[in-house]
This record gives sequence, structure tokens and C-alpha cells, in this order.
Amino acid sequence: MTVVALLANPPREGLVGTAIAESTPLSPAEAADLYEAQFRDAVLAVDRSGGELLVNFPDEEALPADHRTDTSPEAELRTLVADTLGGTEAVRFERQVGSSFGARAGNTVTHLLREEGADSVAVVTPTAPLFSRTLVDSAAMKLRTTEVVLGPSSNGRAYYAGFTEPIDFDGAFEAPALPTLAERGRDADRSVDFVEPSPSLETGDDLLDVVPMLRARFAAERVVPDYTAAFVHEKGLDVVVEDGEQRLVRD
Repeated sequence: MTVVALLANPPREGLVGTAIAESTPLSPAEAADLYEAQFRDAVLAVDRSGGELLVNFPDEEALPADHRTDTSPEAELRTLVADTLGGTEAVRFERQVGSSFGARAGNTVTHLLREEGADSVAVVTPTAPLFSRTLVDSAAMKLRTTEVVLGPSSNGRAYYAGFTEPIDFDGAFEAPALPTLAERGRDADRSVDFVEPSPSLETGDDLLDVVPMLRARFAAERVVPDYTAAFVHEKGLDVVVEDGEQRLVRD
């Protein structure tokens, strides 16, 4: 069983989704709602798979002062998980430790592999809208024979990074993360493989890719991520071409 560590922030306005709010018709509050939708879909994907979900949350003190509230990040994320799954009994919650994303991810992976004897550990974030049970299970199968398994995304990003042995995580998730993670794996004499590509959703440009994909899935009556698809539908998001350029619009 792969432990899937979901590194997430509480979906607070102005804390998450800022790049989307700055470059699309979505407001900061709506961009935070989109992040929450993706978090819920990631929780569902792991819960429906053969993996074990671990939600990695930040300390309140690690957040910018303007985004601290009376509710702790752990409590806020626990509430979302409970609402999404009907409870939290099958989900672990642990505090993030480290000064950068790479350090936090590396600390989690290394602790689980070396201190808790996990067979494999994967790192994901709530920014891969088409992340699914199938992807989790496909990656887990590869991790039975491969030491580093990566999920390629657009612009050199990695939406999934799974390990059976630690690597040098210092700066490994800095852009472009995909080749860096692969190189770090080979530098550590680890075998490296990939699962199928999937888009990331962190910026306004990403929405230009993701929204048509979701609309195509609607039209084809294929599986869509429950919460993210509902958000796109409720907001009436679409992509149009004007003067040869794509633009995100809403009803």
C-alpha cells in the first residue's frame, strides 16, 4: 500500500489560488473555492484507491499573519475531509515540517519510509484536477518494481512523485520539478519511471487547458472530478478564442 501524502494549505481567500485570481475573472474567494474543490477531489481519489491518505497540514504560525484565523489548519482540513468522506477514521493527519516545499515533502517521505517502514510514499498537492483513483493505483503498481515514479504535467511540473527510497529533496520540487526529480533519482542510483501525464491547475493559463478538458468529458459522458467539475459548471466557465487568442469567460 502506498501512503499518499497530500500537502495542503487551508483554502483561505488570498492564501491559495492567488495566481488564478490575478489573471482570470475569478475573484480571490472563488479561487480559494476552486482550491478547496481540488482538495476534496484529491481526497476522494486516494480514498477510492488502494492507497492510504495522509493529509500534511501547516502550522498556523507558518502561515502569513494576514491569513491566520481562530481555526487551526488541521481542524479546517479535518472538517473538509469529514464532509467529503463522511468521517476521518481512515485518514491520517500530520504537521508539515520544513522551511520549503521540498524540505516538507522530503521530511514526510523520509520519515515514513525509514521510521515507519512504509513500502512506498507519494507526494501530491491539491492542484491536479484530473488526479484519480486509476492514477493512484497505476503508480502504486509501478512502485512495486521502480524506486521513483513521477507523474508529468505541463511546463515541466510533476503532479505526482512516488518513492520507495529517499532521494536528495533539497530544491527538488523547484521549477521545473519533473526533470529535477528524475535526475535526483538517477543521481541516487534509483530506477525512475512515469505514469500518464495529467494537467496541473495553478494559474490562469492552466485553466485554458483544464476547462476544455472538463467540458469534453462532460460531452463524452466520461468520469470527471466531482467537486472541480461542479465548480466549473456552477461558475459557467468556458474558453473562447478572440482575435486568435484563447480567453477564459464565465456566465
